[in-house]
Amino acid sequence: MIKDLMKKFITESKHFLKIGIPIFGSQLSYMIMHTTDTIVSGQYDSKELAGLVLANAFTFPIYMLFQGIMFAITPIVAQLFGSREFQKIGQKMRQIFWVAIMNAFLVFFIFIFFSKVLPYFPLDEEILIISSNYLQAVSVGMFFYIMFRFLSSYSEGMTLTLPVFYVVLFGALINIPLDIIFAFGYFGVPEMGSVGCGYATSIISMTMFFLILKIILSNKLYKKTELLKEFDGPSLKVTKEILKLGIPIGIGIFAEMSMFSGAAIIIGQLGDKVLSGHAIALNIASIVFMLPLAIGLAGSTRVGNLIGENRFTDAKFSSYTGVTLCFIGALINMTMLLLFRDKFASVYSGDLEVLGVAVSLLFYAAIFQIPDGIGMGSLGALRGYKDTFAPMVFLIISYWIFAIPFGYFLTNYGIANPLGAEGMWISMILGLLIFSMFIFNRLRTVSSKYI
Repeated sequence: MIKDLMKKFITESKHFLKIGIPIFGSQLSYMIMHTTDTIVSGQYDSKELAGLVLANAFTFPIYMLFQGIMFAITPIVAQLFGSREFQKIGQKMRQIFWVAIMNAFLVFFIFIFFSKVLPYFPLDEEILIISSNYLQAVSVGMFFYIMFRFLSSYSEGMTLTLPVFYVVLFGALINIPLDIIFAFGYFGVPEMGSVGCGYATSIISMTMFFLILKIILSNKLYKKTELLKEFDGPSLKVTKEILKLGIPIGIGIFAEMSMFSGAAIIIGQLGDKVLSGHAIALNIASIVFMLPLAIGLAGSTRVGNLIGENRFTDAKFSSYTGVTLCFIGALINMTMLLLFRDKFASVYSGDLEVLGVAVSLLFYAAIFQIPDGIGMGSLGALRGYKDTFAPMVFLIISYWIFAIPFGYFLTNYGIANPLGAEGMWISMILGLLIFSMFIFNRLRTVSSKYI
């Protein structure tokens, strides 16, 4: 019995790895892009870096909200792919296209809006001008990036994650020289600092969109969906479906991103050294988290495929396989952080005070890998079941009703004494723990309904 169970687990794990390894590569490539922009801007000038960080602080949570809507495409396509309804995939994608266009335009106008209002904020005028110009430079790229996510989610739903990885990796590699050329002004290009990184981002976003479009239109693996068979106008039914699934995903991501923004605001009151240490610890935690994140995203596709095939018992087993793999990945992450947190932190700064804060906070980052991993595995599987509303509610409750208020209290007051930044991180562990319990129980309930 145990032998058969292990054999089944290993077989299912192979499916996850086939889908998940390219997703992990894609997530790593996204991180490289972001890190490159940060490093190049920082190397150019500290105010240029501040301008880029400020611009992203205002727009990133909102942008993730709209990107989250595109994530709903993956389970929709995955279930149809599992049931072999290939032409219906093409039809749905043609109808979802209008939602994607709407999203892309909304993101474009939001970025333009913030570029116009930022100069009126009561902050350093020079930094505000840099932020404003950066948002204008990156706005066109954000339009194309949303459209890229539209096509990449379609590809991932069909388990074709490798082409997406190749495109994103190419974008990450090309972004490095473009950032340097545009920021420092080589080969006759005007010197633009972080604004140059914004233009590089726009060029990369457009490039990735047209590359994935070319692959989809020319590769025989996609042809069975007959994506361009005919013209389809907007469908109210499909629009409702994608928004019903996607808006909760987007709001959930927004809740998570804004929690980290709220944590930064609370910790920022403790001084620049503490805030810098916090930023380092959070960045390292985000990097190692890409492993369970990739597994969770793979779970959305795999479970969706099995539901489409009406293999409900296998879908349930696949859900728990994903959670188990995320747990194993989280254990690996926790061990690495506990053993090497001082070495990881030293890469970012030579300031002993900053390093001391970062190393101490990485202890808490190691602890929250476990609930975060279980939560991500469960969340990914639930998306495969097209269950997105309840997870959104759990995220809001866990992060905004528990983590932020409790974090503010512990940071500034504590039980006996204020705990400083450690208080905020303890509260984030609490929030993640509450979420993981809620979401895992939800997965048990939903997966059992299909059997």
